[in-house]
Amino acid sequence: MITEIKFKKLRENAKIPQRATVGSAGLDLCACIDEPITLDKGGHALIPTGLAIALEDAGYAAMIFARSGLAIKHGLAPANCVGVVDSDYRGEICVGLINQYEESYTIQPGERIAQLVVMPVCTAPAVEVTEFDETERGAGGFGSTGKQ
Repeated sequence: MITEIKFKKLRENAKIPQRATVGSAGLDLCACIDEPITLDKGGHALIPTGLAIALEDAGYAAMIFARSGLAIKHGLAPANCVGVVDSDYRGEICVGLINQYEESYTIQPGERIAQLVVMPVCTAPAVEVTEFDETERGAGGFGSTGKQ
């Protein structure tokens, strides 16, 4: 079990992530950039945070999610939907952002750009089988359980 989350500043102006409130699940990641970056409609950029993380338990990973206000109000969200930082990665955390709206948006140095949530992950080995147990749903796909 992780009792603390260790961050290392890789750049002088990096900010150690903080929770906005006591009940916040995510730690806010900030843009560690020297000058503003403007993302036009459909534009994308890899934004450095200037931080590395050490998760000392392989049963955990850090997930990078959108900040809801930035996504809803301005259309900025992680380009890969959710970023995954593996427990053994020690390099810089960067956030790939894409602008999904018509209006341009300018990211300012130090601005909160994403949130990082440390979560347990299943690290069980993958095994091949020839049969699965039967279930009521079976192979029914999208919409197979009805509208309601």
